[in-house]
Amino acid sequence: MLTIFLQAFILIMAMMTVLWLASIVLKNVSIVDLFWGMGFVLVNGWYFWSSGDLYLRQILVLFLVSIWGVRLSGYLAWRNAGKGEDYRYQEFRKTYGEQRYWWVSFFQTFLLQGVLMWLISLPLLGVNYYTQSNQINWLDILALIIWLVGFIFETGGDLQLAVFKSDRRNVGKVLNTGFWRYTRHPNYFGDAAVWWAFALFCMAAGNYWMIVGSIVMTLLLIKVSGVALLEKSLKEKKPDYQEYVRKTSAFLPWFPKK
Repeated sequence: MLTIFLQAFILIMAMMTVLWLASIVLKNVSIVDLFWGMGFVLVNGWYFWSSGDLYLRQILVLFLVSIWGVRLSGYLAWRNAGKGEDYRYQEFRKTYGEQRYWWVSFFQTFLLQGVLMWLISLPLLGVNYYTQSNQINWLDILALIIWLVGFIFETGGDLQLAVFKSDRRNVGKVLNTGFWRYTRHPNYFGDAAVWWAFALFCMAAGNYWMIVGSIVMTLLLIKVSGVALLEKSLKEKKPDYQEYVRKTSAFLPWFPKK
């Protein structure tokens, strides 16, 4: 198992290095974000191929990871098409300067995201390594239900936000209908739910400590690059957002306050 995990690290670092070189040519570090979903598809494919015997749980998780990863990368590619480099990376360019940022970005962005991807992939390794039969238990059923809920929230939230932003009359307004009525971040909640589904599949296979990958993903979504970062930006840009915060659950879906 350790050998497979270390080989996955080498695979991820190789992919990140290629992306980094491409970002230098394109002068656009944002391409790393497009690879986030597909990176897990490729890493899980490596775990699947390396596991030897193939069982029903592994095939199901391969299918679910692929749907989630392809959709996420495809959506980000469509959303960012023609918009240039993300403002976060542009700020880093100003801070470090063009002469230094090309190599700083490798450690600060590409290497860091590669290490996080490697750690977060642990439950996928657990599913593929510890599954030894075609037996499906109640944890598998619960995991599938949670995955479906998460995927619906994530996909539905992204779709509703895209439609909302496409209407110029909504500039400066707050989306507070549909999935966004019950949580301020349905896409991030959905993403976390998907990864807790993978954690449950891992537990169903007989491993418990590897769910640390899902814990890391949840912490990233809430405390680092997801909710916390976006909330700060929205409070500054949208005057009505404070009222939305008062009424609407931050992460877990719940009925709005009156």
